[in-house]
Amino acid sequence: MSAGVPAGPNFRQNGGVILFVMGKNQMRAKPLSCRVAAVWFGAAVFAAPAAPALAQSSGGGGWLDLLNVNRLGGALDSLSETLVTPEQERKIAETEHPKILAQFGGEYADPAVKSYVTELVQALGKASARPDIEYRVTVLNTPVVNAFALPAGYLYTTRGLLALCGSEAELAGVMAHEIGHVTARHTAQRYGRSVLAQGAAGLAGLLNSPLLQQAAQIGGALWIQSFSREQEFQADELGVATLVKAGYDSRAMAGFLAKLQQYADLQAVLAGRKPGEADQFNLFATHPRTAERVERAAEQAGHAGKKGREDRDPYLKRIDGILFGDDPAQGFVRGRVFAHPVMKFRFEVPEGFQLLNGTSEVTAAGPNGAAIRLDAAPEAYRGSMRGYIAEAWARNQALSNLESINVNGMEGGSAVTRMNAQGGPVDVRLTAIRFAPDLIFRLQFVAPAATAARVWPEFGKVTGSFRRLSDAEAAAMKPLRVRLVAAGRGDTVDSLARRMVVPDRAAERFRALNGLKPDQQVSGGQIYKLVAE
Repeated sequence: MSAGVPAGPNFRQNGGVILFVMGKNQMRAKPLSCRVAAVWFGAAVFAAPAAPALAQSSGGGGWLDLLNVNRLGGALDSLSETLVTPEQERKIAETEHPKILAQFGGEYADPAVKSYVTELVQALGKASARPDIEYRVTVLNTPVVNAFALPAGYLYTTRGLLALCGSEAELAGVMAHEIGHVTARHTAQRYGRSVLAQGAAGLAGLLNSPLLQQAAQIGGALWIQSFSREQEFQADELGVATLVKAGYDSRAMAGFLAKLQQYADLQAVLAGRKPGEADQFNLFATHPRTAERVERAAEQAGHAGKKGREDRDPYLKRIDGILFGDDPAQGFVRGRVFAHPVMKFRFEVPEGFQLLNGTSEVTAAGPNGAAIRLDAAPEAYRGSMRGYIAEAWARNQALSNLESINVNGMEGGSAVTRMNAQGGPVDVRLTAIRFAPDLIFRLQFVAPAATAARVWPEFGKVTGSFRRLSDAEAAAMKPLRVRLVAAGRGDTVDSLARRMVVPDRAAERFRALNGLKPDQQVSGGQIYKLVAE
């Protein structure tokens, strides 16, 4: 969540879907009627359609077979592709791009990293089934480990993924897979499916209620957020073919997924979840794949075990000093706590909720359909917080339990409203907090009406945890970075891990970051990654 001056909403409607446009580094808040379901939009990556796949010979195996969408047996997918033209695809990508920037921390502002990743992607694009597409890549300023694609060659990765990769071949494998989704038009199929699924949203539109329109889209947003196994398998086939043609080791893609599984299992344990319960924002959530399936795809494409470049040490030197974790300008996520050292506030979410920090809001998705969102009011309001909810934020909404509250010495207001979503009625608790004369923070707590009463006490604790940070607390929050170290002759995993600036499980974190198995030790003279200031 970037520190900045709140600005008013800029939203428009397209094809039954409300599209939000937020400027980078601005805290743009939107009216209640356009915000309740947005936490789900943030969790779901709306990858829209890609340019048509043309059958081109790559010599040997041939792109024609790999690009044959009919192999998927998906009549619905084929129909979905026809719903958008290439020109519409480009416009959709241009529309979605600023939303992705807003949700995932904006673009990572490191010219050297941007130039390096752009050069890599352009080389992969020339080796792909669609070298005619102008591929462009954005490195997102978020610790989330993910990569995804929009139509017209818009590709995204994150600095979190760059930090986890251990070689250029691993990064190339990830990006080649995303290019595979573009060339096979999987994003077109997914976007078309979302259009076909807009029946509920259309019905809500008849009721002339933007709030209901948003609610009707919650369910659709959830089921279209990831590709099918068949689509992932096809993207792996295309990706491995691209990887090999570009000169990289074909095993790098599966190798990275094995490393990511190790990293994801550790992150789950650190977050209080069971190993295997994937972070819903990471690569496994949006790409249901395993290393074994990738190896099978490589074998079927005729590229299994083909050796090539790995470029381990040159890659590590490229990412030396990259931010690890949150950017202090946007605040820190530390487990269940969000703290902003620049704006000097913090709050804590309940167990089972996962925080995601964006440029204009902080969201937390929880169990059983519960969700939390924090943003800033788009304009100053001089009256009471109780009045702000009734007269500005939730004007024309039926409210209950409207009251004034005190939030750790700050004036606040609270109310509850009910709305009908696709999955049934949901209750929304609204809390407004005057943080400064010209700055109001807003908390939205959403839960299915049937279970809302049980989670209200937990939501109340979130409000109670919202407080100011002291100057000393804010000054103590330092950003972490990836640092390189060459292992000495007597070094071990434990000795190097002790140099990490982490709260616990240093050896496990070191192994996960460097892709070392439980029984594997470091090698003298080899470069490894640390997390340090």
